[in-house]
Amino acid sequence: MFKILDRYIIKKFLSTFFLSIVLINGIAIVFDLSEHISNFLDNHLSFGFVISHYYMNFVPYYTNLFLFLFVFITVIFVTSKMAGNSEFISMLASGISFFRILRPYMFSALVVAILSFVLGNFIIPPANKERIAFENKYFYHHSPYMARNVHKQVSPGVFLYIQYYDAKKNMANTFSLEEFQGNRMKKKLMAKYARWDTTKNTWTIYSYWERTYLPERDIMKLGEKKDTVINITPKEIIKHDVDITTLNFFQLNDFIDQEKLHGSENINQYLLERYKRTAYPFSTFILTFIGVAISSKKIRGGTGLNIGIGLILSFAYIFFMQVADQFSIKGDMSPLLAVWIPNIFFTIVAAISYRWAPK
Repeated sequence: MFKILDRYIIKKFLSTFFLSIVLINGIAIVFDLSEHISNFLDNHLSFGFVISHYYMNFVPYYTNLFLFLFVFITVIFVTSKMAGNSEFISMLASGISFFRILRPYMFSALVVAILSFVLGNFIIPPANKERIAFENKYFYHHSPYMARNVHKQVSPGVFLYIQYYDAKKNMANTFSLEEFQGNRMKKKLMAKYARWDTTKNTWTIYSYWERTYLPERDIMKLGEKKDTVINITPKEIIKHDVDITTLNFFQLNDFIDQEKLHGSENINQYLLERYKRTAYPFSTFILTFIGVAISSKKIRGGTGLNIGIGLILSFAYIFFMQVADQFSIKGDMSPLLAVWIPNIFFTIVAAISYRWAPK
């Protein structure tokens, strides 16, 4: 399947890529260790415990976070070295086309893209769960236990409002439940507070009034205590943005469907996370093409100049990524469009950069 040229480029690409990951993660671990060494010592944590419970989960997360940056710099470094040694001149002079040379690069990018997809959707989420729990316990010394002004659609046409929820006491203050049929309200239930019964897995409401709206008359009920069956649990009330990074591909899709039902105001943020897990792996192909195109020509300044150009383009990609995310979270931009804007823009850059590639 692969000829000598293909194996040669694939070997140089992947070996340099994985070596760069090891070196950069090593530097990141050193900086992180220097920042948190006091936390480890104060909590009397052993070296083995820190490695197995924190850094083994720290490395996959930060590797995947900047994977596209590793790919881009690797392509530019490898290609610039080959161009500097006149290897590209030899290949082109022998009649090999630019797109034929590009084939082993794209195969390597495919390997990295598959690695990124598997990491982001199946390996990193459970690792994040343990890493975040570790950070909350030993770095921040707190865990979130409350929620304010909760608005949820617990089932079609049924809406819940809680002014304040305390997870330690399993208590919700100012509890309201409204049931609609079309645009007409059928029933409204108000309670001074509600408590989650952990043995029955039901809500018990206190000091409540219930009003049922009928065509001919309304029915009002008052009471001190009542058990109710509401399709929502405390775990669904206290749901934080960071939780979505601990969900694998299938769990995230189920969670988004559930939050759409509940009318979550953070739905765009959840959709961004889902789309990123496919858009970012795809970016490896675009950035690989650009990297080969801009660094395959032998120029004055050599590898250093090409790496400088690569870093500028990498920061531009990150900038587009962050700006588009904010437009989606705080504006009206579609999350799907926001995630793919950097790829669309850099696809245009790739088409332009091809004009300067040696033919």
